[in-house]
Amino acid sequence: MYRRVLFFLFGDALLSIISLYLAYSLRFNFSIPDSYLETIPFAFITLFILKASLFFMYKVYFIIWKLFTLNDIRSIIKAHFFAYSIFAIFIIFYGEQTAPKSVLIIDLFLSLSFLTLFRMARRLQLESRITEKINPTLLIGVDEKLHYTIQKARKGNIPYHPVAILNIDDKKFENSYISGIRVYHRDEVSQIIKSYGISSAIIISELNHEQLNNTFDQLAELGVTDIKSLSTFSNRIQDISIEDLLARNPQDLDLKTVQSSIEGKTVLITGAGGSIGSELSKQVESFGAKELILVEHSEFNLYKIDADLKSNNHRNYLIDIKDRERLKTVFQENRIDLVLHSAAYKHVPLCEENIESAIENNVLGSKNLIDLSIEFSVPKIVIISTDKAVRPTNVMGTTKRIVELYAQNIDSKNTEIGAVRFGNVLGSSGSVIPKFREQIEKNEPITVTHPDITRYFMLISEACQLVLQAGTLAKSGEIFILDMGKPVKIVDLAKRMLTLYGKESLPIEFIGLRKGEKKYEELLISDAEMKTQYSSIFVTTPTEYKIEKLKNDIDKLIETKKDIDKLSILKEIVPEFNHNKMIEVK
Repeated sequence: MYRRVLFFLFGDALLSIISLYLAYSLRFNFSIPDSYLETIPFAFITLFILKASLFFMYKVYFIIWKLFTLNDIRSIIKAHFFAYSIFAIFIIFYGEQTAPKSVLIIDLFLSLSFLTLFRMARRLQLESRITEKINPTLLIGVDEKLHYTIQKARKGNIPYHPVAILNIDDKKFENSYISGIRVYHRDEVSQIIKSYGISSAIIISELNHEQLNNTFDQLAELGVTDIKSLSTFSNRIQDISIEDLLARNPQDLDLKTVQSSIEGKTVLITGAGGSIGSELSKQVESFGAKELILVEHSEFNLYKIDADLKSNNHRNYLIDIKDRERLKTVFQENRIDLVLHSAAYKHVPLCEENIESAIENNVLGSKNLIDLSIEFSVPKIVIISTDKAVRPTNVMGTTKRIVELYAQNIDSKNTEIGAVRFGNVLGSSGSVIPKFREQIEKNEPITVTHPDITRYFMLISEACQLVLQAGTLAKSGEIFILDMGKPVKIVDLAKRMLTLYGKESLPIEFIGLRKGEKKYEELLISDAEMKTQYSSIFVTTPTEYKIEKLKNDIDKLIETKKDIDKLSILKEIVPEFNHNKMIEVK
């Protein structure tokens, strides 16, 4: 640091004597009278002492070269103004024999220019050391973070060299320049990528779902393989994930209503350590619940969600919901205001191999929970269902449909019951995305069951927020359906992930549909009658089923031992159940 201060002092002294002599020369048309030549040393020493003192006061001598900013220029201007003002007062009292006032004015501007340029030149020299030919980069979006990113690149803090800026929204900034870099309209993207040899892109502005996907697809098609985004919160450059591209970002989240329905309440969450349950637990905690009652049969999952929650206002129950008596103790020990039921066996192939376990857990366990909620007058219970309950082709979907039927037809007395049906959530355990990611990282072929198979996707956080929002609407056995957007072809999903990882050469193999799997999932959201006050949430009309018959059918389903007989009873309860037992290979 001391070396830098000495360097600045020496440089400023040299430039100050040059500027002062030049000021005298300009004032006297480059023929300085001898009487004024004699005043130069005194004027220089006095002015330099004043400037140096004020530079120290404003910390100008402690500036780091490559961090020199407009604020530092402002400090130099202030120091000059006060230094020359003090000297001007001195001249007024002692006369112009010390230095002509006109010389003082000229020198003020010369000194200010020289000393500022001295520092700017050093910074430019440091920035010029970065090799501009490395990684020519396209910056996408024009906002306040753009200049910050350009400066980071020029300082060598990130391995990118911005050569062009692309404006997504309109032509407002077209052909203008920001930090010396031209702004282009998105219609010119193909031309500028070829002209500059662009291999990387950084998305600066926050784009909506459609804009992000269109931009990513267009860049990938033009051969830009390294596509990053700037984090909204940390300003860090990060990879674009498949979750970013598939996120729905619903616009009608009513978080105030959700908070008012949860704040100060005691909330029981089953399957609290699972993918959905853990996210629900975190969100319910953030919305100000008085206490969380966490019910989970996996020790590890319960341990993990216990550690993940920020506060200690929760109680942990290591209980299997099939055990009615132990589950009853949870209701006896706590005055519960809301039940969120997410415990279920959800993996289709495993449920096909373990039909009895799937039925007992999903049907009997859910029946226990609903019955106890009614018995203990819990004001509201919200059940997590699935799109696989619609015209099911597998055991898992059929069991979830039975739970829907039970919730719709049971005499709920003072308990409001609702079920929420949605498709796949991004990041849930056992879903296709983690599987594809693992295969890509191992450089293995991507395995897809069928070239035409499609699925709905939504971010787990968004799905849980909408579940809580739908819960505020539940009154009498409704099934709420989340708008999952357009279904995604799994093969297209695989191709996108290969592009994201830069491994387009890895093959995609079709291995055939698994037992119970169908090509297309349905959500039944086409009817205009099914709209609610929220555009992202729809509601179905209840399906009538005599409750005593349904109870008897469920008892018979549980008591029957053979899988083939259980499948027949499932078909009786859910006539639309069309069991897909074969593996289709194409």
